[in-house]
Order: sequence, then C-alpha cells, then structure tokens
Amino acid sequence: MGLEATMIIIDNSEHARNGDYTPTRFETQSDAVSLIFSAKTQANPESSVGLMTMGGKGPEVLVTLTTDFGKILSGLHSTKIKGELHLTTGIQVAGLALKHRQNRAQKQRIICFVGSPILEDEKTLVKLAKKMKKNNIAIDFVNFGEIESENTSKLQAFVDAINASDNSHLATIPPGPHLLSDLLITTPILSGDGTGAGNATGTGGDVAGDIGGFEFGVDPSLDPELALALRMSMEEEKARVEKEQKAKEEREAKERGEGSSALGAVKEEDESTPLLKEDEKGESSKKDDDKMDTN
Repeated sequence: MGLEATMIIIDNSEHARNGDYTPTRFETQSDAVSLIFSAKTQANPESSVGLMTMGGKGPEVLVTLTTDFGKILSGLHSTKIKGELHLTTGIQVAGLALKHRQNRAQKQRIICFVGSPILEDEKTLVKLAKKMKKNNIAIDFVNFGEIESENTSKLQAFVDAINASDNSHLATIPPGPHLLSDLLITTPILSGDGTGAGNATGTGGDVAGDIGGFEFGVDPSLDPELALALRMSMEEEKARVEKEQKAKEEREAKERGEGSSALGAVKEEDESTPLLKEDEKGESSKKDDDKMDTN
C-alpha cells in the first residue's frame, strides 16, 4: 500500500440487520472500516480515507477524504439502516469524491462492502467497471452475506473487467463466529502485496495459518502495540529459560566440585608411611618383653 485516496462504501440496506455475522452485518462492517483506516494511514501518513453509504433512498457521502479517524467514527455512528442497495450509483458517487482529492499524487481506490443482493445485471456492472478503469480507479469488493446468490459471479466479472496489474480484488467472506476484519486482514485488500488469499473462505482456524507470514502472526503495521507486546513477551520468556539453564549448569558444576573435594580429602598412603604408628610400635615391644620375662 502506497500513497492512496480511499473511499469506503458500506452497505446500510435492510439486509444489514441480519445476525449471521458477528454481531450483525452492519456492525461487523464498522469494525472492518476501522481496520482499513488504520492500515491505510499507517502505511502512509499522507493517505486519506472517506466514508459513504449506498443504502436507503440513495448513496450518501458521510465523510469526505480525511486523515481524522474521529470523523470516520462519527460518520459510522450517524448511519441508519434502511432501504435497498444502490451499488452502481454508489460507485459512481465515490468516483466523483475521489476526483476532488486535494493531493493529485494519491492513487484512487474504492473499497466496497456488499452484503445485500445486487439488483443490477452483470452487463451493467462490467460497463461501469470499464469506465472506472479508464479513470484509473481501483476497486476492491468485500463480498459477504449473500455469497450463495449471484453476487459472487457478478462481482468477479466486475473485478475481471477493471483489473489492471492486479490492482483490484474480490474477497468473499463466509458467515461464522469470526469477525469480518479477522478474515479481511488475510486478503490482498489489506496485505497490499497479493500474499493473502483472494477469497477468504476458510474458517477461523484456517485464518491463523494464513497470517503466518508475519512474526507472531501479527502485522506490525496494523497493530504495532500488540506486535511489540508479543515481542517483549517472547524476549522475557527467552531470558527466563536462559537464566534457568544457567542456574542448572552452575548447580551441576557445584555438585561435581563437592564430589571431587570429598575424594581429595582422603589421603592416600604411600610406601614410606610406617605400617605401625610409634605408640602402637612401643606397646608391641612391651608385650614382647613381658613374654620373655615369664619364660
């Protein structure tokens, strides 16, 4: 991820009330929006992010391109769930918002959450994709909620039509107890280098393996505090193990030393040592004299 201007489009249609994603389709998007904002701004402080909805009576720009996360949160909290999905209109409005970006050096990108049935046909979507490609706009789709419907095939056709040097992606997230952001972090939408899976269709257990490209399974650019805490914990554990190993070696060396001292304390007698001590020798002579007098 380089210098980018990113418009995030969330799905606030009536289908967003469903609870097949934790806790609901709408709230799981809010969590993912926070993750995307952090990833974009930490990758490049000059990158900016905007927010808009595409439900209700029509698309609505909640926050224009900004680096202030507080504005994004305020926009999320003010969003109401209502109406149907207006995908093509929402993408066109997002394209206009990107056109008015202040920094022309920023690459244009739209990240669109789709959790409701797409009303437009595939032909209309492909036509729009070619128009966006002509304007040098990359589009990522987070497909969830209606993955068993025609949504997946329609969005894949859109991505195939707009793709230029693999700059646009489709991430299909299945329902389950996991958070949407937990699977989203493994996709090219956030990894930026194509190392993640194009379709995050695995379970929560499979995701842990996908994150293995990072030390401790955490991308430092997304959560530097957690990565630092894990690294410090590992270093403390390593130091504790080394300390225990050193103490064990010292204890064993001390035990070996005490054994050698005990053996050294036993003085070996050589050939020059008399077999009998002086006192014993004198007593022996006296006994011999007594025997002679008796005879």
